Amino acid sequence: MRLSGILCAAAAGALLAVSSAPVNADPLVGSPGLGDPYYPLDGNGGYDVGHYDVTLDYDPPTHLLTATTRIDATATQALRAFNLDFNGPEVRMVSVNNLPAAFDRNGEHELTVTPLLPLLPGLPFTVTVDYAGPAADSAGEGWTLAPGGGAFVAGEPHSASSWYPLNDTLSDKATFAVHATVPAEWEVVSNGVRTRNTVADGKRTVGWEAHQPVLGYLTTIAIDRFSFLDQRRANGTPLISAFAPDAERSRETEQRLPEILDFIESLYGPYPFESSGGIYVDADLNFSLETQTRPIYAPWTDLQTVVHEITHQWWGDSVSVRQWSDICLNECFASYTADYLWPERMDGTDVDAEYHKTIEKYRDIQKFWDISLANPGVGNEFTSVYYRGPLFLHALRKQLGDNVFFPAVREFNAAHAYANASMPQFRTFMQSKSPTDLTGFFDAWLDKTELPADEYLYPGVLRG
Repeated sequence: MRLSGILCAAAAGALLAVSSAPVNADPLVGSPGLGDPYYPLDGNGGYDVGHYDVTLDYDPPTHLLTATTRIDATATQALRAFNLDFNGPEVRMVSVNNLPAAFDRNGEHELTVTPLLPLLPGLPFTVTVDYAGPAADSAGEGWTLAPGGGAFVAGEPHSASSWYPLNDTLSDKATFAVHATVPAEWEVVSNGVRTRNTVADGKRTVGWEAHQPVLGYLTTIAIDRFSFLDQRRANGTPLISAFAPDAERSRETEQRLPEILDFIESLYGPYPFESSGGIYVDADLNFSLETQTRPIYAPWTDLQTVVHEITHQWWGDSVSVRQWSDICLNECFASYTADYLWPERMDGTDVDAEYHKTIEKYRDIQKFWDISLANPGVGNEFTSVYYRGPLFLHALRKQLGDNVFFPAVREFNAAHAYANASMPQFRTFMQSKSPTDLTGFFDAWLDKTELPADEYLYPGVLRG
């Protein structure tokens, strides 16, 4: 995610208290949450999802959504009941293994399902949920309605549960497909590769499939009167980008996508997905978001934003965080690549000088250092990682030297591809590449909420 300049400039307040993991006393009922320190009720216990298949009909004039989601999963324990995360339209029917199931909606986003027959551990099962109702405008936390009548889904850390039921946790990636029917004059864009685009009887039906696993908040659907830019990388990877009617001005920037992918690939290894592109919306949105293979771009998007969100395809999408306190692994790398590495290598910018200038500017401004990188706190995830994250990675690069830093981060990314990683794992891994004890360095930059000592601010050539 990249925030608008206004939001990036403001530091957030103090850390908020975190909640403990939910406890479920009944061993045959899946937990209603997985205990993330920031969002303990996100996700659900008792099963692992393999695939989501969403079929929907959307009517732009009325915003009416009629949908069916099929979830293919495997029970990890005996279950007489389990939860899904869903805060979308009214649920009309639920079935498990094609048999009617009882259901109840409770809490902020819980859909509790009670199968007719209990589920046995280790066995696959299928859940089908039918639902219908208006797509409610959530202003950046799910459905967002565009002024021209279009609509799209975006939001971090939550958005997917506004349009389909899921196991909304960082720890359960799954493949994903969507089949959408809209009036013929409208277009539909989503993740992965387009598998269908047909028009019949005044209706357009479009299919998209993500064959590599994806997290819920990284899925999206966008419906508008889009125009398209079709490109291909030299290796044949298809690049499909869409522009809402008032977003055509971004076409020139998006034409540089092959160049951007080549650049980031040179840093972090082969592009991890089978397609790429972008979705340029014309709604009033204060962030752009790294939705997998096809980021959502706000109207203020510039080249730096595109580099940031495409970097997330490696850091955030392929390699995802274990819990939300690890967010620096996503945003520090995306910000460092866009704000430092691209200007340095593509424009010849002296980023060492920029680093010194930034340190001197904020050295005595305590607010700049108030929120830690290692544990920013619930509600503060998207603050210090943007403005202090690049400084941390630049200092680490200078501490280790380019010949160690760049191969190491590339190796770390490859080792966790399509899976999850944490900041403690990153610290341990980078320490393994250095003969110098980095404990003090990491503590100063990641754990403390004050200006690091000069020995950590100015390692290596930065000292000069």
